[in-house]
Amino acid sequence: MAAQERQGSGIHQALEVWGRRRWTGIVLFLAASVPALSFVASLPDIYKATATVLVERQQIPETFVRPAVSDELETRLHAISEEVLSRSRLSDLVAQYEPYPALRGKVSPEALIERMRRDINLDLKGVERTWERGATVAFALSYRGRDPRKVAQITNALASLYVEQNEKSREQQATHTADFLKTQMDDMKKKLEEQEARVGQFKKRHAGELPQQVESNIAVLERLNVQLQLNSEKQMRAMDRRDRLSGQAADAGSGAPAGDPEDTQARIDRLMEERAELGRHYTDNYPDVARLDREIADLKRRLAEAPATPRSGGATGPQTPGGSRPAESEVATLKREEERLRRTIAAYEQRIDVAPQRQQEFEALSRDYNTTKELYDSLLKRYEESLVAASMEHGQTGEQFRILDAALPPRDPAAPNRLWLSLMTLILSAGVAVGAMAVAEQLDTSFHSVESLREFTRVPVLARIPRIVTRRDMFRKVVTVGVAVVLLAAGLAASAAVSYYVAHEYEQMVFILSGGRL
Repeated sequence: MAAQERQGSGIHQALEVWGRRRWTGIVLFLAASVPALSFVASLPDIYKATATVLVERQQIPETFVRPAVSDELETRLHAISEEVLSRSRLSDLVAQYEPYPALRGKVSPEALIERMRRDINLDLKGVERTWERGATVAFALSYRGRDPRKVAQITNALASLYVEQNEKSREQQATHTADFLKTQMDDMKKKLEEQEARVGQFKKRHAGELPQQVESNIAVLERLNVQLQLNSEKQMRAMDRRDRLSGQAADAGSGAPAGDPEDTQARIDRLMEERAELGRHYTDNYPDVARLDREIADLKRRLAEAPATPRSGGATGPQTPGGSRPAESEVATLKREEERLRRTIAAYEQRIDVAPQRQQEFEALSRDYNTTKELYDSLLKRYEESLVAASMEHGQTGEQFRILDAALPPRDPAAPNRLWLSLMTLILSAGVAVGAMAVAEQLDTSFHSVESLREFTRVPVLARIPRIVTRRDMFRKVVTVGVAVVLLAAGLAASAAVSYYVAHEYEQMVFILSGGRL
């Protein structure tokens, strides 16, 4: 019962305050709401158009053709954005579409370009991966402005610029990569040719001393030693023959003549023995073997052509020492051959001795040459891959941008949200009016009822005299109220006009009130 009385007393007091302060609340409510509603209603409509661009991945698997452009898509999009949003590109769009006719002639071209740059927004769309950050599969390109038709046209123009710039940048990067690799490959080829020439000159200058020729030099040295040994044996036999022939020539009556067939046959037998000894080590084409074959054939021919000489027990005449001359000539020839063999053996021994030094020098040259050749082969492979990648980019089979959804002229403005703003304005205006009424009631110290007076003092209240209103008082009240209404209306109209003047081109306020969601 007491709670109901307090609740009824509170409502009664609120109604009494409303009855006394209603005009104050109404005036303040109108003074706050009318300009605010006029401001909200006068804000310009901002339209927003959006185009969706799909990122089509490379059509040929990367295992077959490596792409020429290997940087991240997000990085390349930022680079393309810098190119598309450059001063020259945006100047062309401003001149073509004139998106800000109200600002024409009022601000500088740089300010218009900066304004347009702020009105463009790029939003990346991707798929989330569990093992790495999201991968971009598309991006939304939007533009905001006052004219819905121009907004859609500019958005589509920007999307086309992104597509064209992506194709152009990928082709340029692939071409530049191929040109760079071609230049590097040409330089490396010149260096490789110079090192090949140095290696060739080294081989020519040190022919026979190279490490890969050591085994052949050892084999030749073994053959030369065998030849030297055979030469020594032949010298011994030749000297024996020379001594025997000299003895026969000195003994005038005790032997056959120098041209005796028996002596020729004995020489053929000795040569045949030498031929058989050499045949065990060398082939028939070996020079010494061929020389012996020719000598044996010549002796056999002379033996066949010599006339038969009758043997006699006495001497036919004094023998001259000319029979030993062939043997002496053979000994001299064998000695010269021995000297030649020893010089050749010394030369081959020197080759074998310097082989380790030549091996170090050759390995140093070969190491530089092999390193350069590996670099050249690697550059050649990369250059061929870059040509294939460049051909793929020209054929538009690499990663491409495709406009998935073109921008359409928006039917409704994206901002401001007038219903929400108007509702908030009315709530705030009502709050201001109620607050002002409460403050005015607290500041008023007059008594408005007998009960409040009795609560204030113990002096008994005898009677309550109502206010006596005359015709003059009523006329004055009417005039005062009329003037107040007129002044209030004029003030509200003036405030609404000021709000309109301030808000009808105040686009920045629209962006602020939209909370950055536009």
